[in-house]
Amino acid sequence: MFQSIYLALVEHNSDERIESDEHIEMVERAMVAIRRSQNRRTLARLAAARQGARPGGRHGTPVDGTGGASADVLDIIEEAEEAGRGATVTSVAAALNIDQPRASKLVAAVVAAGLVRREADQADGRRALLVRTPAGHRLSAQVHAFRRQVFGEAMADWPAADRAEFARLLRRFVQSLTTVTAIRTI
Repeated sequence: MFQSIYLALVEHNSDERIESDEHIEMVERAMVAIRRSQNRRTLARLAAARQGARPGGRHGTPVDGTGGASADVLDIIEEAEEAGRGATVTSVAAALNIDQPRASKLVAAVVAAGLVRREADQADGRRALLVRTPAGHRLSAQVHAFRRQVFGEAMADWPAADRAEFARLLRRFVQSLTTVTAIRTI
């Protein structure tokens, strides 16, 4: 379904005159490469390889047995906590662009692993809020440290000014992209 909607939008937009330059094309290609690497859970597999895969486990399964999807769920819950709003299975499903049953399974796995607990929403007793446990906070911190290490390695030979400029521009791009996609999906 998503593909047919996407193709319809592409056809609609091809009727409009869209100015393209080589820099925008380079950004588009870089974003596609990032998306593909994230879909393959490159960082999760790299983490597993560096810490050693669990004996008898699937390739790419970290020693704690939670897998890369746990980091995705923890990221979403952390973002909700930082924004002062509660995370739910529904918000996890929306953020990961997956269906509710799949999100329920992912959340059940992080709950079973002791990384997240469910709490009753005091404003709406029908909802369960997802809250990171101390173990979940520790794993989030470890994941952030690992990602920063990998990104630092990727930019190790960059001058400090280039790293600062890239960080500034990437943050600005993500904020602008979030605004554009929010407006277009309303």
